[in-house]
Amino acid sequence: MFEYGGVKITWLGHDSFKIKDGKTVYIDPYEIKGGEEADILLISHDHDDHCSPEDVKKIISAKTTIITTAESKRKLLKTKAKEIRVAKPGQKILIDDVSIETIPAYNINKFRSPGHPFHPKENEMLGFIITMNKVRIYHAGDTDFIPEMKLLNVDVAFLPVSGTYVMTAEEAAEYTKHIKLKVAIPMHYGSIVGDEVDAEGSGP
Repeated sequence: MFEYGGVKITWLGHDSFKIKDGKTVYIDPYEIKGGEEADILLISHDHDDHCSPEDVKKIISAKTTIITTAESKRKLLKTKAKEIRVAKPGQKILIDDVSIETIPAYNINKFRSPGHPFHPKENEMLGFIITMNKVRIYHAGDTDFIPEMKLLNVDVAFLPVSGTYVMTAEEAAEYTKHIKLKVAIPMHYGSIVGDEVDAEGSGP
């Protein structure tokens, strides 16, 4: 567990995080053991290692608001959440005292075949900026170093580092040079692709 500005941040493996300051926010729970109930659940896109109904059930309750894409909502219709809100990049959503901004997440140089990226821009997959207690936390989602990222004003960033489907450690490190960032936390390693060597190579 890491604390910044009074906000408690816990990496749960892969792209999964729990953020807590009064409200409990989870992002992309995957292969988690369980935990306290979520007030807010953010799911970046519908790929199985990000939108896992089995893992969502471990932390969901009738008080949980889910924010995700339309494709992910279809996978989660049987969950017992308070509500599922469909979002697209470029929105700002306020839930009590927690602000959530949706940020584009897509590939520009990672392709499954020529001309076909793993995460196409037109699919409108999501990254998130979560603001709690005036601390701005950016979860990049599955993305490359895209132009929209240069415009962000954040304190803490969760950045993918494993390459293949997302930024490499070198690309993540390059991004940290372009913004005034207090803390960079590597993610997207250890489960599907990537290992601790990638994570260690991503620091600013």
